[in-house]
Amino acid sequence: MRPSDPAQWFLATFFLFASLATPSLTAGAQNEVTVSPPSKIARAHMAQQRASVDDLARRELGQGISGDPDRDIRMLQRLLDRGIVTPEDVGTLQAMGLVLGDLLASELGLAWVIYNDASGRSRALYDKQTDNYLFPMTMISRRQQVGNQKPVADIYRDAKAVIEEKRPRLPFQ
Repeated sequence: MRPSDPAQWFLATFFLFASLATPSLTAGAQNEVTVSPPSKIARAHMAQQRASVDDLARRELGQGISGDPDRDIRMLQRLLDRGIVTPEDVGTLQAMGLVLGDLLASELGLAWVIYNDASGRSRALYDKQTDNYLFPMTMISRRQQVGNQKPVADIYRDAKAVIEEKRPRLPFQ
């Protein structure tokens, strides 16, 4: 059926273009990313996670979180090596990722943010120098869950390298 009236042509053309544009608009909405500072509730939850790792390490290893990267990375590794934290304990593994993230944030000047995209809501570290994000919450847990035994020190070193490689080089370095 062909439209014979100019108004019908206009409407048919309008709806054709509207239907063609809709998938791209939907795809754009699916790729939308929003970033915000952690809410008071998120900060409280993060503090609780830090405290849970600190308490566990003090109880099981006789040392807590110190803020010293070498010492804390060794402590996180011992929690894994001794089987104190198992691959099934996703909550504790993610809390360990938070501790790892705190070390990265401190050393590299990164900021904790809430990153929302089509996959969901995540806590991430943001580097304002490069506009890049790291997702340390799952750096340990996802590996452990699939049997990947990559040492925590290597995970830390690799994450640090990702940011440092993207930063602009300063003169005379």
